[in-house]
Amino acid sequence: MADPNSTTAAKPRVVICIGDIHGYLAKLQNLWSNLQSVINPEEFSSALVIFLGDYCDRGPDTKKVIDFLLNLPSAYPNQKHVFLSGNHDLAFAAFLGVLPEPGNGASFKEGWKEYEVNEEREGWYKGAGYENMYLQGRRWAGTIKVRFNATKGTEYKGSIYDAGPTFESYGVPHGSADLMKVVPDEHKRFLADLVWVHEEENVCIESEEGIKHCKLIAVHAGLEKAKNVEEQLKFLKAKDTRVPKVEALSGRKNVWDIPKELTEKPTIVVSGHHGKLHIEGLRLIIDEGGGLENNPVAAIVLPSMKLVRDTDDLTK
Repeated sequence: MADPNSTTAAKPRVVICIGDIHGYLAKLQNLWSNLQSVINPEEFSSALVIFLGDYCDRGPDTKKVIDFLLNLPSAYPNQKHVFLSGNHDLAFAAFLGVLPEPGNGASFKEGWKEYEVNEEREGWYKGAGYENMYLQGRRWAGTIKVRFNATKGTEYKGSIYDAGPTFESYGVPHGSADLMKVVPDEHKRFLADLVWVHEEENVCIESEEGIKHCKLIAVHAGLEKAKNVEEQLKFLKAKDTRVPKVEALSGRKNVWDIPKELTEKPTIVVSGHHGKLHIEGLRLIIDEGGGLENNPVAAIVLPSMKLVRDTDDLTK
């Protein structure tokens, strides 16, 4: 039998990277069936599927989206599924109290200090259970004073994270401590188990020079350009919650480019988060949706680099 890792092995494994879903079940279902239509059935059934994070907030169906994702391993037992944490999922998990403790005897509360100048404007959560909550949980369930998000041109949905629809999908009003009781245990486990980074060796990509064998690093926002990559990966694998804001999950400009040291050996860095589609060399940013109702949810399929959207009409 051929060694699947051998470069002479038959076809390279199909890898599907799916952008931010943000509570839009219908978009996820349409995207999934479109992926099924465009990928050879055998390759689809054994694909590596990497979800790039941000399953919750903005859209109306967070609860149903998580149910859909939880069902995938039994519906597609030969696929491998990787569920990355997005900054929104991290904040949801923080509110539910399912993040790992900070360690070294530190408390989550210590992480508030650095950002407390924003507390009033962002209206941090002060309800039951807030006393030692990870900063992002308080921001997530808080009530933002300004109604309008000038950058996005949309109204905030409850909090700076637009978490209102997530609360409502579980049948409770935004900011209610009852959410901690009504979220099913398997959803809490799902959020607790999300990884902050995923590394995959020998992922193939089609380029002008033919098939390229690369390493792949998947992380919600990206890796910081100015920091040692090994140290960043170690921190992300450990899910170190002593840091109140995880740049690899929520950074912007500082995580846009591939760190220089990764360019020596071909490394794909794939992310969602940025509210746009950007493909430049081996830097793949797949978040066409940005959580906005009228934008599509996109996925990229490797090695072909084919883009698939929930809005594609494949009946033509």
